[in-house]
Amino acid sequence: MNKNQYVNREISWLRFNERVLQESVDVQVPLIERLRFLGIFSNNLDEFFKVRYATVKRIMQAGKSGKSVLGGERAKDLLEEITSIVIRQQKDSQVILKQIEQELEKENIFLIDETEIQPHQEEFLKNYFIQNVGPSLMTIILNSIIEFPTLKDTAAYLAVKMVLEEDNGATAHEGPNQYALIEIPKEIDRFIVLPREGNRNYIILLDDLIRYSLRNIFNMFSYTSISAHMIKITRDAELDIDNDLSKSFIEKISSSVENRKISDPVRFVYDSSIEADTLNFLKEKMNIEDTDSVIPGGRYHNRRDYMGFPSLGRSDLMYERIKPLPVEGLTLDGSLFERIAEKDHLQYAPYHTFMYVIKFLREAALDPKVRTIKITVYRLANNSQVAASLINAAKNGKQVTVQIELQARFDEQANIEYAEQLQQEGVRLIFGVPGLKVHSKICVIEREEGGGLKRYGFISTGNFNEKTARIYTDYTLFTCHEAILKELNKVFNFFETSYKIYKYKHLIVSPHYTRARFKKLIDAEIANAQEGKPAYIKIKMNSLTSYDMVDLLYEASNAGVKIQLIIRGICCLIPGIPGMSENIEAISVVDKFLEHPRIFIFGNEGTPKVYISSADWMTRNLDYRVEVGCPIYDEEIKQEVLDTFEISWKDNAKARVFDAEQSNTYRVSEAPDFRSQFEMYSYYQQKSKEPGENT
Repeated sequence: MNKNQYVNREISWLRFNERVLQESVDVQVPLIERLRFLGIFSNNLDEFFKVRYATVKRIMQAGKSGKSVLGGERAKDLLEEITSIVIRQQKDSQVILKQIEQELEKENIFLIDETEIQPHQEEFLKNYFIQNVGPSLMTIILNSIIEFPTLKDTAAYLAVKMVLEEDNGATAHEGPNQYALIEIPKEIDRFIVLPREGNRNYIILLDDLIRYSLRNIFNMFSYTSISAHMIKITRDAELDIDNDLSKSFIEKISSSVENRKISDPVRFVYDSSIEADTLNFLKEKMNIEDTDSVIPGGRYHNRRDYMGFPSLGRSDLMYERIKPLPVEGLTLDGSLFERIAEKDHLQYAPYHTFMYVIKFLREAALDPKVRTIKITVYRLANNSQVAASLINAAKNGKQVTVQIELQARFDEQANIEYAEQLQQEGVRLIFGVPGLKVHSKICVIEREEGGGLKRYGFISTGNFNEKTARIYTDYTLFTCHEAILKELNKVFNFFETSYKIYKYKHLIVSPHYTRARFKKLIDAEIANAQEGKPAYIKIKMNSLTSYDMVDLLYEASNAGVKIQLIIRGICCLIPGIPGMSENIEAISVVDKFLEHPRIFIFGNEGTPKVYISSADWMTRNLDYRVEVGCPIYDEEIKQEVLDTFEISWKDNAKARVFDAEQSNTYRVSEAPDFRSQFEMYSYYQQKSKEPGENT
């Protein structure tokens, strides 16, 4: 048999981000939403360089090739390949931005720069600058300082060059050119909306207002010309946690988050129209190395800000907001516990309202019969109702235990602040498991009923976050299944005594059992195929990067098992290759909502086994995190999960096909257009027997 082949995970990730960029081109997507997708593309790229590029760079600097973990590529070659792809994507994104701006003009929305400001707009902008911008500006004159300032990670700066007049009294040390840096303030809206003129809307970027105001800022200098070009640094975001035994874990994380601000740069992006002498001056002063990704860009960086592009009251240029539907059989009026005691229920946000999670916790906080609440927390919303409910419960004398993950990437500071707040209010905290992240999404409560304790709980594929629940698709199973909840308690016990390994009959728990359990389930399908029985596997998840798991799917394909994969992000598996993966089909759906659930379906001779989980098939989720997968036993819910998988699989409007060329080709179909996220809402409308009017 031929040696198995894989796609490098970093390259696959860049292809995923290309699918996000495709959304900004797609005319099916409303115009302002296309701008926002451009912002998501840019934000994703920032995170990629902070984490993945930085990791590959570390491998190279350690003098290793990294071929075994990088899909057969050398670290040095991979860094060059990444930079090449990103330069191309950046160029594409600049062209797309220009196209969108032209289309916005047709809608009477004009993005103007400092050269296009009209006399009647000057007064407004001068006042806006004096009152809102000027006091917030951090401006550093570079020539006269001994030590170059440490540039903030992903902050945007204007690099200013002044050509000084000959008689300005400049010293030989200063030379004929004066350089300065202006930090673009993050606390001010990037997009400044000017007074409306008839039906015409005008917007200027904060960067251009600053450019317009350069003479005001540098009025103490005499110069013949002045120019400003944007630059941006991205730094390594890996947490280097020290081993000081005198520090608490929370102190170590806090210190590590602080150190990110001065970590090594991994990407330097600059305006390609910057003059060579200015660029060389900056690179020399900042010690930019050849191993760093130096990328020429356009006039504007930090295009992630486009995620917050103003709506201007133009709802016609944005996606319709859907009204989240009720879960059939559940109520927000009466007791959730009573309904859950009768049967299991499945919430699928954002099609369903997330309020059932809040209602569950609020009811638990107030119910005199509830004794204990245990929950895991990974990412919370600002002003979280989840946190408020848990504090409320503690104040009402409940024993509340929260496992909070302090190493939730880029949310570390927020989680530290929440941890301190919860602790002050009497909530008992558990700060993770040594060597592992806790990524599971679980909750269990104990309630006095009938002379004993009865458990209720929920298991989810997503975070308990009211904000992301409006844009991330995720399942949450509410259950009082005694055996499942008893095993959830074992997971919480493991948090406290990690040296003790528990056994699980129902749950699939990382890091101890996930690989083995899924291998067993795949092997069963292989055995069925070899015996001539129908055999299939259907999986929906965010990422598939574990080569071991890919190999298992290749083995199943070669045995005749039919495999359907819906992978939103990274996919290291190559489908459709004879002798390796000919029975595997794989698609990615990128659309209005971010596809986030993990579903695993195994044919099991006509009686499907169905699981939801917090875990992707990535090495970190399988071996280095605490993850929980849960079987679906309720037949109605099982059918619902099967239905929702099929709806996603039928997509021929927003589905891209994975292939050996990684071409991101849209799925071609003779069938009428079928846009799965829109069809999913219709499916739940029918189930809820409510019209679910758009709002």
